This record gives sequence, structure tokens and C-alpha cells, in this order.
Amino acid sequence: MSLKTLGLAALLSLAALPALAQTQTVRIGATPGPHAQILEAVKPIAAQKGLDIKIIEFSDYVVPNAALAAGDIEANSFQNQPYLDNQKADRGFKIESVALTVNFPIGLYSKKHKSFDALPNGATVSIPNDPTNGGRALLLLQDKGLIKLKDNVGFKPTPLDITDNPKKIKFVEIEAAQSPRVLDDVDAAVINTNYATQAGLDPVKDPITRENPKGPYVNLIAVRSEDKEKPWVKALVESYRSPEVKKFVEEKFKGAVLTSW
Repeated sequence: MSLKTLGLAALLSLAALPALAQTQTVRIGATPGPHAQILEAVKPIAAQKGLDIKIIEFSDYVVPNAALAAGDIEANSFQNQPYLDNQKADRGFKIESVALTVNFPIGLYSKKHKSFDALPNGATVSIPNDPTNGGRALLLLQDKGLIKLKDNVGFKPTPLDITDNPKKIKFVEIEAAQSPRVLDDVDAAVINTNYATQAGLDPVKDPITRENPKGPYVNLIAVRSEDKEKPWVKALVESYRSPEVKKFVEEKFKGAVLTSW
């Protein structure tokens, strides 16, 4: 190879460096607690792949998809597929899952009763008021034998779908984020793991009953449909589903949060 050819190759190589070294900012919406904490562990892994992750915390389950659809963020990590499907059907969002992440088995908590069997007749139980998490709560209680629901009710049953309630349980529907705050006022409350940990509850030891971790409620990373094939999405997914992040989840949450990879 001539010196001229070598010089040209070197120039081309140098010219390519800025494009390769360019860092892309990716804003990711998440709820406070484990979702945001896991993304903090993802950040240094993603940085090695040229992604500068900015975590935007949202205190509820409604705004992160609206923010994603509007382009205020590039991705979110807080929801499961049944919830995303419900949001898309109701609001027409053009957003899609690109990877499964972690599962937070939902639990029933009580300050008044030490066991599930100790729930008395006429007990008041709070469940989340959004269709997906409220339905998930009722399916948990059916699985544990407390109630029966209509056949083929799907993933979004409501208290109106209860066909058998031998203990005459009274159900109170409240915003999921408020669930820990009503524990003093109800016999038991179904609480999502992220809100339980925020309230200082132990999602492994404290529930009087807990959801089977296998099922449709594994969380996911969502992006706009138009972005799903972009290189940064692949880099984000690889960073999240890395051995380093898996180790972090296992050591940090000790069974309260389960990885899907």
C-alpha cells in the first residue's frame, strides 16, 4: 500500500471518529422506586454504547405513555403488556414494546390481619382503580380463593364481574399510587411493588398473599412505533438486559423484583 493510500485511509478514519463517538441523549420515563433505580444501573452500561440516559420520573401510570407519544421522551419503562394494550386501545397511542424487563409480583398487604385466612367477613379491601392493575388485583384474589369471577373475563375484570364473594368483601377502588396510604383505613390493600417499596414495605416478607410471578405482567420498554428499529433502541435493550443489570436487580431487590432474562 502506498504512502498516499495510507494517508487517505488515515484521513477517512479520523473523519469517521466524530460520528462514532457522538453521544445520543435518550430520555426515559419511569415511575419512582425500582423502575428508576434499575435505570440508574443501566446508565453506565448504556454510556459505553454511546447513550446518555436521562431518567424522567412520573408519579402515575397515565402520563408516561402520553409523554412518549407526544415526543417529550424517547422511551418509557414502567408498564406491562396488558396495560400498554389498554392504553393503546383507549388513546390510540402508536407505541410498542421492544423488550421485556422485570416482573414485580403484586401483593395484598394488611396492618390489621397477620394472614390471608384471617381476613374477616365484610372486610374492606382496596384495589387500584385503573383497569389493568384493578383487574390484576381481582385475578390475584380469585387465584387465592377469596372470590370468583365470570368465565373468560380476560385481564381487566372489575368488581361488577364478581360472581361469588362468600366473605362479602367490600372493594374500594383508589389510585394505585395512593394504595399504601390507605392501609390504616382498610382491612387489606392490593399494592403494586414499586409503590410498596416507596412506602417502606418489604414486597417479599410483608404481603399476606402474593401473585404468582409467572404470567402476562412482566414489564417492558416501550418506544414510538416509528423508532423501534433505530440503533439506539437496540443499544438500550442490550444495556438493560445485560449481566451487570441482572446482578444489580438480584442483589438490590432480593426477590421483590424478578428479571425476565
